[in-house]
Amino acid sequence: MSRKVLIVTGDGGDSYEALYACQRFLEARWEPIVAAPARRRLHMVVHDFEPGWETYVERPGHILEADVAITAVAARDFAAIVLLGGRAPEYLRNDASLISLVREFAAQDKCICAIGHGIQVLTAAELTRGRTVTCHAHVRVEVDRSGGIYSNKPAVRDGKLITAQTWKAHPEFYREVFACLG
Repeated sequence: MSRKVLIVTGDGGDSYEALYACQRFLEARWEPIVAAPARRRLHMVVHDFEPGWETYVERPGHILEADVAITAVAARDFAAIVLLGGRAPEYLRNDASLISLVREFAAQDKCICAIGHGIQVLTAAELTRGRTVTCHAHVRVEVDRSGGIYSNKPAVRDGKLITAQTWKAHPEFYREVFACLG
């Protein structure tokens, strides 16, 4: 089995989720490969909460290099795919090549993982119907409308589908990810 994990994000992706994913996989001796719509430098963001705000605020985050374009990868070369959150999934869910790739991972019965808004890609790929998942509270409606079963747990594993609410669930999420990778 390949020791490569595909990490998908784009401009507006969550900086902390991206850096943590890359470092966590390296620490566990897996090879993280960052994919985006194009192989280039990505502009990441940091989402945080401010007193008095009803929603999160967004600030510039770290820069991240995309190793490869989404169109240049195949599921057969990876053990898992991780769809990061932030703002990137709101436009990535419209990328037909990404939707096809995520469905390819599902057809090959590989680990499919999403954090926060990353669920938007899974709902667009029609992979949540009848599945128990979690996500950022602000996109729960997409899970409900797609026929998914929302759980309020920080991280949820339904077979080889693993989801987390936010970066705050990294410990629970990555325990499930590594259990899935076996």
